[in-house]
Amino acid sequence: MAKADINPKSMYHAKKWSDDVENLYRFQQAGYRDEIEYKQVKQVDMVECWPETGFVKKLQRRDNTFYYYDKQRECEDKEVHKVKVYVY
Repeated sequence: MAKADINPKSMYHAKKWSDDVENLYRFQQAGYRDEIEYKQVKQVDMVECWPETGFVKKLQRRDNTFYYYDKQRECEDKEVHKVKVYVY
């Protein structure tokens, strides 16, 4: 399967916060499904992450502006249910 052909098979909403949900929240704030779609669209191999936490540090939106994120958690408990988790 080519990289451009990767599409999710299903989707569900997150129920509780985790490191993965935090990173998905950051990708979805920037307008992407997840890291896979970000890498496809932006043609990058690596996403810049904080070494201490592993959370995404910086993302480029589709309109080429940047989102910068803190080292600490940004997805509040009230936002967790809005995060979509894709299954491939």
